[in-house]
Amino acid sequence: MFALVDANSFYCSAEQVFRPDWRGKPVVVLSNNDGMIVAANRQAKEAGIQKFVPYFQVKALCAERGVIACSSNNELYADLSSKMMDIIGRFAPEQHVYSIDETFLSFKNCYPAIKCLHTQGQLIRRAVWKEARLPVCVGIAKTLTLAKLANHAAKKIEGYKGVCVIDNDQDRIAILKQLAVGDVWGIGRRLSTKLELMNIRTAFDLANMPAGLARKQFSIEVERTVRELNGQVCKVWDEARADKKQIFSTRSMGERITDFESLLQALSKHVGIAAAKARKQGSVCKTMLLFATNSPHDERPVNYKTVVHFLCPTNCTVELTKAICEAAPKLFREDVRYYKIGVGLIDLASEKHSQLDLFNPPTAKPALMLTLDHINQRYGSDTLFIAAQGIEHKWAMRRDLLTPQYTTKWRSVPRIKC
Repeated sequence: MFALVDANSFYCSAEQVFRPDWRGKPVVVLSNNDGMIVAANRQAKEAGIQKFVPYFQVKALCAERGVIACSSNNELYADLSSKMMDIIGRFAPEQHVYSIDETFLSFKNCYPAIKCLHTQGQLIRRAVWKEARLPVCVGIAKTLTLAKLANHAAKKIEGYKGVCVIDNDQDRIAILKQLAVGDVWGIGRRLSTKLELMNIRTAFDLANMPAGLARKQFSIEVERTVRELNGQVCKVWDEARADKKQIFSTRSMGERITDFESLLQALSKHVGIAAAKARKQGSVCKTMLLFATNSPHDERPVNYKTVVHFLCPTNCTVELTKAICEAAPKLFREDVRYYKIGVGLIDLASEKHSQLDLFNPPTAKPALMLTLDHINQRYGSDTLFIAAQGIEHKWAMRRDLLTPQYTTKWRSVPRIKC
């Protein structure tokens, strides 16, 4: 048996953890530079606020209906997600973190010892709420696809109260008949449109589709989905994810960049982010891509790029920043107001098996980078950084509605009067 535990409106719920007075009220979370609504809780949707709508279009409506808007507090979300996953992981011998707010559990070899799966699901919900103050729903079933659907039913279908267990055909069929084919894991919008043209409108209709026909008409993944809906285990989570072959760090500017120093600082900032990700997965970079553009809506849209090749592959932030200092003048034009910049490590290799150059010995500083990463991981990002990044970033991402980073910054620790 598998379980999928998913937080309800995670970003909005995370904003309410340290603001009990916000619980039960409509909350939305905005994207980078406060541009678009990327998360909305149930109360906000009931107030008529939809996701993926530019905030400026509904700002007046939010104020009129008492909707609380927040800038994306990524530091808070990541920390609360980590805490939530640690709590959930105590309830099963195997865990797979699927996303920032979803995780799978496997009860393999321990299911007979669990007297009641529904009680187990309720225990998970209570533990997460008690220790992290985050509301979650739990779906339990024989396959990963059915566990996903059970979780969806626990949220959307009345009577389950946050926990849905599919352990027999009667419950499986009843739930599949109530859910649309687009609710099935792996069935996207385009595929669901094609299935509806074939009169396959519910998850139950898809489960009754011949598996061979599903493979012939669509793909082997759809065939596996059909089999999983019928209780046959076909999908497993990867024990080890493949390393990324490219790592990018890009950002739209909160304020346009018009001088070379600010452009250099922004590029240095993002190469530091990309280098840290490369070190985390044990990769080194052979080729680096830099780009800087203005807005595509400007009168004369421009896009400048340059590529840097390294004789000796590296993931050292010092070396990469030095290369940026040499290459940045190729991107700068005095009459351009830069809106978006980015750094891409596009040719990655394994740090343990990278090809060295006899005549160009490596100059990276692995011990220094290890110390840098440990300090930033313990005390928060940019506790230590390369001076080329600068200190005051006028071009930084705009977050005018940012809530305090309660768990990652000392000055934001909540104060309690008693």
